[in-house]
Amino acid sequence: MHAKDILIDAYNRIREEVHAAVDGLDPDDLNARPTGESNSIAWLVWHLARVQDDHIADAFDLDQVWLSQDWEKRFALDLPRRDIGYGHTPAKVAKVRVDSGDLLTGYYDAVHEQTLGALRELAAKDLERIVDERWDPPVSLGVRLVSVLSDDLQHAGQAAYVRGLLQSAAS
Repeated sequence: MHAKDILIDAYNRIREEVHAAVDGLDPDDLNARPTGESNSIAWLVWHLARVQDDHIADAFDLDQVWLSQDWEKRFALDLPRRDIGYGHTPAKVAKVRVDSGDLLTGYYDAVHEQTLGALRELAAKDLERIVDERWDPPVSLGVRLVSVLSDDLQHAGQAAYVRGLLQSAAS
């Protein structure tokens, strides 16, 4: 098995977790925050998709799906165009609201397809390419891909947890 095949499998698992966290929920559940300081499922999934979109586009010199496919306009959030949610305060988290899970999964799926397209073209030597020199040591493509994977899986797990809290409260 090649490294790219392992990465493709791992990124496919993010997609599965995103859909499992979102599917069947109404807007009230998607936008619910267990406390005023916590994140909603909508914010968590939007954020993980934005991080993946931003970081993969940058690493592979691609356009962000958020901008190139008009997802920014479809979401119509009161946030800067390139915002990915990093460092959001509770007030900014509250600005990420959706009317349907289809919007969230649609955007994530578009990001996922761009990610898979980039991963399919990978050669083992590509993983060593430096994609971010702002860090010491500089970040290689392999490290960036694993970093995004880790961050996304954590947020997908958080979304699943919030879903469980909401379902427990409803029963």
